[in-house]
Amino acid sequence: MDVFSSLMDGFATALTPMNFLYAVIGVVLGTAVGVLPGLGPAMTVALLLPVTQVLEPTSAFIMFAGIYYGGMYGGSTTSILLNTPGESSSVVTAIEGHKMAKAGRAAQALATAAIGSFVAGTIGTTLLAVCAPIVVKFAVSLGSPSYFAIMILALLAVTAVLGSSRLRGFASLGLGLAIGLVGMDSVTGQRRLTFGQPLLTDGLDIVVVAVAIFAVGEALWVAAHLRRTPANIIPVGQPWMRKQDWKRSWKPWLRGTVYGFPFGALPAGGAEIPTFLSYVTEKRLSKHPEEFGKGAIEGVAGPEAANNAAAAGTLTPLLAMGLPTNATAAVMLAAFTSYGIQPGPQLFESEGPLVWALIASLFIGNFLLLVINLPLAPLWAKLLQLPRPYLYAGILFFATLGAYSVNLQAFDLVILLALGALGFMMRRFGLPVLPLILGVILGPRVEGQLRKTLQLFGGDPSGLLSEPIAVGIYIIVAIILVWPLLLKLWRRSRPQAVPAGTAGPLPQDDQAQAGSDLRMAEADGGANDGSEMAEATGSTNQSVHARRRQEEP
Repeated sequence: MDVFSSLMDGFATALTPMNFLYAVIGVVLGTAVGVLPGLGPAMTVALLLPVTQVLEPTSAFIMFAGIYYGGMYGGSTTSILLNTPGESSSVVTAIEGHKMAKAGRAAQALATAAIGSFVAGTIGTTLLAVCAPIVVKFAVSLGSPSYFAIMILALLAVTAVLGSSRLRGFASLGLGLAIGLVGMDSVTGQRRLTFGQPLLTDGLDIVVVAVAIFAVGEALWVAAHLRRTPANIIPVGQPWMRKQDWKRSWKPWLRGTVYGFPFGALPAGGAEIPTFLSYVTEKRLSKHPEEFGKGAIEGVAGPEAANNAAAAGTLTPLLAMGLPTNATAAVMLAAFTSYGIQPGPQLFESEGPLVWALIASLFIGNFLLLVINLPLAPLWAKLLQLPRPYLYAGILFFATLGAYSVNLQAFDLVILLALGALGFMMRRFGLPVLPLILGVILGPRVEGQLRKTLQLFGGDPSGLLSEPIAVGIYIIVAIILVWPLLLKLWRRSRPQAVPAGTAGPLPQDDQAQAGSDLRMAEADGGANDGSEMAEATGSTNQSVHARRRQEEP
């Protein structure tokens, strides 16, 4: 009953005229960003961080939530009409959605994506409202050793599974932790990594870091590999569904929700795994398996539901424990910090009205997504024709303006360009950006919990193992670190013969190079047909194998 009354208070706050307006702006802006290939909700939230400093925190986070949900939905439009996912979580949607569009059923594909997103988002947000307070009660009972272990697990889990290799993931995390160390030590007052520059004494502003890595780095990368050929967009009318389409979609919507929410709440769970599992499940359970690969509506309904349910699941650890599990949640965590709000188990107590207004705005945003996006589908299709040079020039302009407005210091522009160049180089060499952002945000908090634990136990490192939950988490950490090595040793002990004339699977490092080369070949996000991607992948793999044969003695 307490949850219900708090949620009603949240609706009263979120439905005020100004907050409702910010929810509408967030949903429309998020959908537009999700539709455009190469952009994403994380970049948009990062760009708006400086702008929203003048807003009330509640209004700002309501708009951020609308951007998040709108971005997760908008990626499906690009996947269906262009076969180019706007978000990595929309990759599976492109498999069947684009085939439906080429068969003249783009309207049905967009409709089942929109309605599935609404159903899954509503159920996922309900689970968020119910589960988050339970997680808070558990988190409050934890001591410093357990909380330190949980944050270590979050850092390692995200780092180990993202990117083309574990080495690249840990390199990105190391860069983030180093950036987080810049400034004055909170305990000793000693300056760290300031290089004699007084303006670095207070550390690097997380807003400037987020804008540089996400917005400037991505804009520079796309500008360096921009395609000049216009995209071939499939025309679409008003989305609608026939009775048979409804009958084939409602069960995949529910099953996708069951997959999406728990995976979204896990560190590094994200939406990619549940969308793939949903697709495989629907293919096995479908009464029309012959349609898969040719445009099965179940292959769009299930993955899109899993996608939006995962978005709601992501907010559970963010609000309850202050732990982000994807890039957008990491930037929202940076927004909490920029407002002077300490995320974590005490957030529901210290900022209860804000949290419940945010959760209520998710219900409102889901409804707005359905009402706004179904009629506006033809408009989103036309938005794909926007010239990319103009788009990314605008992004660089607003990124520069926003970074300067944070502290009104020209020095921040130097930091912006330097970290933007770092973001560009990370994309060039296949380093994931999320571990870096997590390192910058969570690094100081991890250090604080470590010092607190050591102080409580007089500097004895055994204090880190003083709680059973901490011990269990360290066992999981050890498994994460050791398991790939054991798996590799087991595979080496069972060599498999490679048939003559075939190149065999690529090693991980060569796969990373192939992925980097492939991304350079299609960096503008414009693959007009899935065959182009297959051809690019095949030619890239052949070039990598040829290089390896030359290097062999």
